[in-house]
Amino acid sequence: MAEQGMVFAGATAAAVYVPDEQADRLRLSEAVEENPEDGVRFPVSFALSGRSAVAEAFRTRHPVWHASAETGGAEVAGPRAAASGAAADATGEDGGEWLEAVPLTCGETLLGCLVVKGAGLNGVEAERRGFLELYADQVAARMESEGACAAGGGVSGPVPAARSGGSGLGLGDLGSLTLSPANGRIEADRQALDLLGLAEEDFDGRVETVLAQTVPEDAPALMSVLEPSAGWPGGHDLEFRIRRPGGVLRWLRLRFQVLADQGGRPRLLGVIAEASYLRSAGDQVSRLQRLSIALAASMTVGDVSRAVVTALRDPLGADCVVLAELHAGRLVVTGMEPQELAVWGTWRSQWYSEWPDASLGDLPTLESVLRQGRTRLWPSSIGLEPGLAATGPGGFAALPLPAEGRVAGVCLLGWDRPHEFGAEERALLTAAAGLIGQALARARARDAEHEFTATLQRSLLPRTLPVLPGCTAVARYLPATTGLAVGGDWYDVIPVSDRSVALVIGDVQGHSVEAAAIMGQIRTAIRAYAVEGHPPDVVMSHANRLLIGLDTEAFATCCYVAFDVEEGEAWVVRAGHPQPVVRSPDGCVLEVEAEGGPPLGVIAEADFPMTALGVAPGAVVALFTDGLVESSKLPLEDGVRRVCRTLAAADPGGADRTADELLGTAEWREDDVALLLLRYDGLPIQPRRASWSVWRLPDAVMHARRFTARVLRSWNETREADTVLLVVSELVTNAMTHTRGEAHLHLTLAGERLRVAVSDSSPRAPVKPASIDWMATGGRGILLVEAVCAAWGSVPLSGGKQVWGEIELPPEPAAAGARREAARS
Repeated sequence: MAEQGMVFAGATAAAVYVPDEQADRLRLSEAVEENPEDGVRFPVSFALSGRSAVAEAFRTRHPVWHASAETGGAEVAGPRAAASGAAADATGEDGGEWLEAVPLTCGETLLGCLVVKGAGLNGVEAERRGFLELYADQVAARMESEGACAAGGGVSGPVPAARSGGSGLGLGDLGSLTLSPANGRIEADRQALDLLGLAEEDFDGRVETVLAQTVPEDAPALMSVLEPSAGWPGGHDLEFRIRRPGGVLRWLRLRFQVLADQGGRPRLLGVIAEASYLRSAGDQVSRLQRLSIALAASMTVGDVSRAVVTALRDPLGADCVVLAELHAGRLVVTGMEPQELAVWGTWRSQWYSEWPDASLGDLPTLESVLRQGRTRLWPSSIGLEPGLAATGPGGFAALPLPAEGRVAGVCLLGWDRPHEFGAEERALLTAAAGLIGQALARARARDAEHEFTATLQRSLLPRTLPVLPGCTAVARYLPATTGLAVGGDWYDVIPVSDRSVALVIGDVQGHSVEAAAIMGQIRTAIRAYAVEGHPPDVVMSHANRLLIGLDTEAFATCCYVAFDVEEGEAWVVRAGHPQPVVRSPDGCVLEVEAEGGPPLGVIAEADFPMTALGVAPGAVVALFTDGLVESSKLPLEDGVRRVCRTLAAADPGGADRTADELLGTAEWREDDVALLLLRYDGLPIQPRRASWSVWRLPDAVMHARRFTARVLRSWNETREADTVLLVVSELVTNAMTHTRGEAHLHLTLAGERLRVAVSDSSPRAPVKPASIDWMATGGRGILLVEAVCAAWGSVPLSGGKQVWGEIELPPEPAAAGARREAARS
């Protein structure tokens, strides 16, 4: 026993006691001693009703420590043992012996007791007691594999008789190790190093040295335990494989827990044992390999759920499979088969989303499994809480899923007919739990990353497209399927005035969060320049200088189309971007030959020439990024031809369907794809317009009212004439009073709305006063405009602004409308 340094420091003997066939006594099953020649030092049996520490530990299911000057048969009651031990610790006596009795359990079944003796009365410190409990768990696991425990609960069967040589349960074949997360150093005894295939004289105490012995597939699970940040609460176990010299694989089982040392720092204690009995047969290994391959290819939590169901349900003959994640004390189901709600009992009442979730407080059995971190098997789920009772009448398995130093969730399997759990199947389930836990953690991280990038991308792109007069715009964006799901592609539809709209599409170099951030800045800048009323070439020049001023090495391509919805005329400006494509009303599709400038951010004083484009009613204009027309397998010319063919064959009346057809069905994309379509229908009624430059004279308002009255008479428009004149008076007065330079009056009649707008050279927008008393001499004009207009506002315009108001005209009688149309014709 001397070589069992950390587990048995100061110990002289150990033994295992098991219930005999009459179940009224505990009989000796196996014993090992430091000096076997001195003869057996343990009694053959103990009465369960006796006052011994062994019987006390068995009855109470709690470890019992006892110290006395003469231990003998240890026929001492548990409470008195504890009191005696406390006294010995206080006095610091060194004579006599100490004894620790630790119950051996398998689920709810008692298998027996582990008894350890040692010299001295100084007691067993907390760390050594932790080791003894881990050692007891390893012994219980070996007894369970021998058939001493029913599958997860119930009455235990007879335990095999004591074996000659004292090694049947591996009492002398366990190794122990400790890890200090603060420095990442491992201390291991000779048995542990031998099991790991390491020479004692060559071991350097580094975590990497231990991980190097591990099979690569099992290394992540072991790394999550041994890494310095490990913080597992309670006790847990892990099965993994190491490669011995010569390439031979060996299964090992590590049982560990984390305690705090005297300084409050965490310290990991582990007991390691040979686990060849867990080695799966060929078909089990094949199943595990198939599961590993499927999980490696799983990108999302849904993929993991489907892989688990495929790999475990049919091969194991299970009737039910559930995979649930643990979130803030709740089990959230991510996959289940079958999907009938009645199968899952009370979970149905907590159906919050596509799948149910339940509080761990409602499922104490699963709460216990997750707290212990150990696979549990039941011959039947009958008798469990209602949420689990219908899951496995013939057999039920709960697999906690370890990942990254925590329990990520649980996998449940249920059988309707009686099911026997063999050692190989238990090994498969335990190994599968580790693989599933790691895959689930990876998938959850990827889902979280995808959600973050998708939210970022959505926040940088328009939430909705504006409703435009005489035309319809639709857009599509698809992120690349490689790397981050965020990139620099963007689109925008900008209403510049009541008759013009700007279509913008662009692509910032790169596929990263930085590209997305630059894209957001460029898109916002172009929108601001366009709303200010700058022509397309000036907008592009300003954006180019802005990108150069951002002090980044990135550049961007862009295509800007300024479109007049009344005249059907457009101006196209390109900065290194693919040409727009136009489908004419007769179905002919042409690529616009628009002269272009360099990409934005390359040349500070670059020129961006404009190209005129006529668009007839019924035409469709398509703008897209290179991700739609170019890839490593698709040349740019072929991609553009494909877009032209698809656009020619599409129904121009269904812009949404056309956009979907242009995107195609390819699920794999090397680059982001942005697509913007504008279907131009033309205006059913052409607006009538009139403009006048306001002279800065004392009677400027009178001249503006006279001009307005003449225009209304020429249009045969008498509806709301007084209101229109009032709005003209207030807006012109505002411009004359608060601005300098030229002012212009614009009148627009479109259907049943008449728009009055006054533009001036001052960029300062009018402010509606918060309150006006009877002595105020100004500020009432804007309140009057707001009161009589259906809508009003102010927009920047070429260094100045335009203040406008729209008057809603009441419907006119049919006869008056006919006379108006006759006069107009």
